Amino acid sequence: MAAHGATAVAPKQFLEVGGVPVLVRSVRAFLEVPRVSAIYVAVRAQEKERLEAQMKEFGLDDRVKVVEGGDNRQESVSHALAAVKCDEDDIVLVHDAVRPLIDPATIERTIDAVVRHGAAIVGLPAVDTIKQVERTADGAIVTSTIPRERVVLAQTPQGARCSLLLRAFREAEADGFAGTDEASVLERAGIEVAVVAGSARNFKITQPGDIELAEFYLAQEKQ
Repeated sequence: MAAHGATAVAPKQFLEVGGVPVLVRSVRAFLEVPRVSAIYVAVRAQEKERLEAQMKEFGLDDRVKVVEGGDNRQESVSHALAAVKCDEDDIVLVHDAVRPLIDPATIERTIDAVVRHGAAIVGLPAVDTIKQVERTADGAIVTSTIPRERVVLAQTPQGARCSLLLRAFREAEADGFAGTDEASVLERAGIEVAVVAGSARNFKITQPGDIELAEFYLAQEKQ
């Protein structure tokens, strides 16, 4: 579970949604899945103590381990993978800690998809018309329209059999390739990645107003 990000007074993963830190909500969702045997949270060195204190405060069980992350998502995931003790066929999922409204049912479906296909991600079908553009000095120029049925917006969790994920990350590191998510690293290694249906509520907290939106979704659940 990647929780890297710019160090700030209040890193996004430590902001609260409904009185519970974003990262803690994400971890709790995975703890609700019986098939999840261990959770590794990658955070910056200066944030480890804070996270460990929150783990105690919110009673997270000993399946949760804290590892030191890197300077970006791929490095953080690599550090977590190095700490994971897994067999070749074990399933490893990676989740953005700042997607606190992930639900156990989606996690279960992702695990099932990895069992069937070897690798899978959660994706949201595109609703808007998608335009491919060329960047110019005067701005973007449309070059083509991409059919919406051929596009999904990638979410997390994303994962694969342990052996496949380790191989893909080793090859990426050897070649100096930096992917924007785990799927891009897996794709580059020639590994087919299946898509599990996601939802709008599984969004990433990135900007002002996202906390209020998350709390709105939580309020809807209680009605």
